Amino acid sequence: MNRWSLLLLIGLVSAACSKAPHHRVGEDFVAEREGPALPWNSESFDSTDDRFTFAVFADLTGGERDRVFEIAVAQLNLLRPELVMNVGDLIEGDSKDESGLEAEWDSFDTRAEAARAPIFYAGGNHDLSGELLRGVWKKRYGAHYYHFIYKNALFLVLDTEDNTTERLEEIAAARFAAVEVFKTEGPEAFEKTEYWNMPERTAGAIGNAQRDYFLRVLDDVPNVRWTFLFVHKPAWTNANVSNFTAIEAALTDRPYTVFSGHVQAYAYLERLGRDYIQMATTGGLQFPDLGRSMDHLTLVTVDENGVDIANLLLSGILDKTGHIPLDGDDVCFESTRCAQ
Repeated sequence: MNRWSLLLLIGLVSAACSKAPHHRVGEDFVAEREGPALPWNSESFDSTDDRFTFAVFADLTGGERDRVFEIAVAQLNLLRPELVMNVGDLIEGDSKDESGLEAEWDSFDTRAEAARAPIFYAGGNHDLSGELLRGVWKKRYGAHYYHFIYKNALFLVLDTEDNTTERLEEIAAARFAAVEVFKTEGPEAFEKTEYWNMPERTAGAIGNAQRDYFLRVLDDVPNVRWTFLFVHKPAWTNANVSNFTAIEAALTDRPYTVFSGHVQAYAYLERLGRDYIQMATTGGLQFPDLGRSMDHLTLVTVDENGVDIANLLLSGILDKTGHIPLDGDDVCFESTRCAQ
């Protein structure tokens, strides 16, 4: 062995001996630094086995705006929630025959199927107002209201179009007429229609059978860590919707959160010591005069400590290239902040 090879060997052995690393080892965390001074502030990671995140999107209707929902689905895929909820009004529901409604649902379903996580449907007045709409829903999706449990959290999906058959037809006829007025004469004329003045238009209705169903569910499933309600219309705004009040009363002793839609402007309400979140839009017609009307997604994180709720503007969810997915940089997501 020549002199230079010997020196190199000595150097390698010396380096190996002097670099015996000090590892900080945990279940998930391994670091090569240890001592009184460290370049991080904590080793209490915000990670628990029982945590999960789901997303909520808002109304698409009143004149769905092109591309918004497709972009929202692509953004959901970037955010990676475990499941996706909504607050109804998924189709316009303007078709007056079954084939037309089937085509509307086919369009929605095709776009929704691009989501990585499952989407659980809730019905709004555009989806369930009238026997024709309800029949198509029932054939395609089954129940108009339902519940499920995910990771010990209870999800209740209500139907706020739950009227008698006779009243459903009265509302449906008035709604079709009012929609035509809105399209041809504008919002001021719409506010003078019969439909506008119907109490069900704002707060909806919940029938006795539906009330009894959810009361049974709440009685049968008492020990969940959180309960979430998804309703289209804010039923609590009308005292005549007494069946919703009965459901609220059954929720008194448990933590819960309510998500609603319909108004298409964002609002937060603390009611009975709980959070009531009124979603805005995810592609629907915007009404800035009624409040913050913007396209958004809501992320809900559930863990042993409770619930955290974050609202994300579609205009601010960018992909790795720094752009809105699906070449969406030119899309207007909030009418008061960009040209229409």
